[in-house]
Amino acid sequence: MTSFAPDSIVLNRKLPLWYQVSQSLRASILGRSPQDPLRLPTEEQLAGHYGVSVLTMRQALKELEDEGLITRHRRRGTFIEPHARRGSPVRLLGSVDAIVAQQSGMTTELLDHGSAPVPAALAEFFPDVREVATYHRLRSDEKTGEPTNHARNYVRPELAARIDLDDLVRWPMTKVLRDVVGADISRITDTVEARLADPETSKLLQVPLLSPILHYTGVTYDAAGRVLDAAVIHYRGDRFSFTVTLEAT
Repeated sequence: MTSFAPDSIVLNRKLPLWYQVSQSLRASILGRSPQDPLRLPTEEQLAGHYGVSVLTMRQALKELEDEGLITRHRRRGTFIEPHARRGSPVRLLGSVDAIVAQQSGMTTELLDHGSAPVPAALAEFFPDVREVATYHRLRSDEKTGEPTNHARNYVRPELAARIDLDDLVRWPMTKVLRDVVGADISRITDTVEARLADPETSKLLQVPLLSPILHYTGVTYDAAGRVLDAAVIHYRGDRFSFTVTLEAT
């Protein structure tokens, strides 16, 4: 029986290996195509794929099992749960794959795209650019169809020229920039704050006007410190929570 083939990952030895592996595998599962097989490789095969111990791999798989993304059957193997609910809490430990996992696993509709002057609120991130490419997407729960968030991405025009719109429907922007466009992503800075739903957000997310939402701004940098993408996302406050873990150095 053919097994599902997860994406690869470059591990950061300063972060828990099991967490990085679980987030990378989670992103692969949530971003899979409908025709991809549901059976996962064995623990040993997955451990070899990620370059970790079997014990670390088991810990990563337990995380996904507890979340309900996979089911494990003795002697039969481990399988992706096709009907698992995707609106789980977001937990960030500093890896790009965690960001990809956060944004994956929902039905995505591209509402509009084009080019526009850099918004005043984001001008500090694009000092050398007058116009940016813009993408507005609505994400909904795959199972219920309930809208969960809507996102606007502001991308440097030279990168946008290499973006396929079909990829943005299938994958998060971070994954498209890194794995398709080939952008050298060095870090992502996140800001999350509580706000009240404006008329547009209220309509798109089907929540009462002025109800609480989570306002997320994610700024993606390359190794030279240049901003590649700025994402502004509005999450339904009743569907998401954020937990950020900081390591002592």
